Amino acid sequence: MRGEQGYLAYLLRQAQAATRLTLERSLAGLGVTPPQFVVLTMLRAYPGLSGADLARVALLTPQTVGVIIRNLERDGAIRKTPHPVHGRVLQWTLTRRGAMLLGQCRRHANALEQRLMAGLAPREQLAVRRWLSKIAADLQQNG
Repeated sequence: MRGEQGYLAYLLRQAQAATRLTLERSLAGLGVTPPQFVVLTMLRAYPGLSGADLARVALLTPQTVGVIIRNLERDGAIRKTPHPVHGRVLQWTLTRRGAMLLGQCRRHANALEQRLMAGLAPREQLAVRRWLSKIAADLQQNG
């Protein structure tokens, strides 16, 4: 069943799919995919992550992150340095170009956020954010 009477999990899936497609179309003009945007965002928040750590925090597979890293490095958006202690581990950071690209992506993502929250009062926005965060935490913790 669709609409307000639909199953909650299905409604969440519909909303997620529509949000992802909208973001995908918005970022396409920049030559960035939503998973690349997530990786850039995580490297801004946590510079020096390894590929494995990036996969964990970005909720992506290591294989997907490997492809993303190669493409972003090729495009000059990120660079690698060896870990100071574990020399075989590579740490990834944004380049100046990557930071600029992330800024452009953020503008598109912020516009989408405004659309998502349109018509909701600040208290309602907070309630939605808390509810979604609780769902994610509860389901990850309890499988």
